[in-house]
Amino acid sequence: MLGEDFREKSYWLSTRPYNPSPPLRGTREVDVAIVGGGFTGLSAAYFISKSAPALKVALLESQVIGYGASGRNGGFSMTLFGLTLSLTARRFGRQAAREAHCYMEKAVDTLRDLVQAEGLECDYEHPGFLRVATSEKYKKRILGELELARSLGIDGIEWLDRQELLDEVRSPLYLGAWWEPRCGLLNPAKLAWAWKSVLERLKVHVFEQSPVVGIRRTKKEILLTTPWGEVRTQRVVLATNAYSHLVPAPGLRRKQVPVWTHIVLTEPLQDEHFEKIGWRRRQGIEDARNLVHYYRLTADNRLLMGGRDVTLSYGTDMDRDRNEKTFIELEKEVSNLKDQLETRKLVDRAKGILMDSQGLTEAAAFRRIQKMSMNTRKSMKEIAQAIILTHEANE
Repeated sequence: MLGEDFREKSYWLSTRPYNPSPPLRGTREVDVAIVGGGFTGLSAAYFISKSAPALKVALLESQVIGYGASGRNGGFSMTLFGLTLSLTARRFGRQAAREAHCYMEKAVDTLRDLVQAEGLECDYEHPGFLRVATSEKYKKRILGELELARSLGIDGIEWLDRQELLDEVRSPLYLGAWWEPRCGLLNPAKLAWAWKSVLERLKVHVFEQSPVVGIRRTKKEILLTTPWGEVRTQRVVLATNAYSHLVPAPGLRRKQVPVWTHIVLTEPLQDEHFEKIGWRRRQGIEDARNLVHYYRLTADNRLLMGGRDVTLSYGTDMDRDRNEKTFIELEKEVSNLKDQLETRKLVDRAKGILMDSQGLTEAAAFRRIQKMSMNTRKSMKEIAQAIILTHEANE
């Protein structure tokens, strides 16, 4: 896997030139070593360096920054926490569900503010989110979620009836929608690479193509070994997400299953297409079907559609990017729009990877954060503010 062309792994990873940093060579001594160059690792490095500039921080990435889930997703920054609000409430209680949603609202806002404050060039826009109903059954489901949100004191979410929704997106399939203005859309690979540039200005040492092949604790320090060097440190952040089961850390039990989600993209839509379909406000859209479909517009107005079946991985097999059956089904879904989109050609198939935990959901992690000390909770909050894209942007 080392040295393969990362641009073939995702549409996003091919959208601008990128030159990886050199791999680690020789021995480095740092205060904090971060393993993993996705949003979790980038966020950890950023907030540690901002809060404690004197600390020496190194980030080790096995491939290139944004190679995993962070560069292979739909590019949604949204408030969804777990599968649904009602499921979170059922498993962990109403109060925890409310706190989780409020936590995610802050996270979406923090990412938006970070992009603006640091000038991160990632095609960011903040058009809001529509969860659309395509049948009476799914309309009832969404209305139930909306009623629960209101009963929990969550505001900022509205129901759009069919006519109101037609004013936004002209689809005869939509019977209504959950409308939430708090949602951002972006190019996740560009975000990761722009964030890396910020880290370098903060004097974080970023090493790419530097997989950690050994982790050993001594009485004085922790040693991280790569193919051409080693890092000596007092603290380690494992920010490996879907690749965590491959980390050679003694005692690290496997608690997850890597899951792939898939998307297809069309050629850029033209003005005449928007005259027919509306969608001038460019909202992110998701339906409420059991096999969820999500779609959005890219910066150059390509229609991106994803969802349907996911692909699971077992053992050390992390080469599950292509699922021909899912790609074909998604292409059929796009073809169903042909009366409105005319003959917009499908030009790319893309894929993403995320982590699905075994018996642990994001809400369980939230519960753990609640039990931590104030200082630890603050650092976890800062790190988690960018994890939305790692888990939820695969929407």
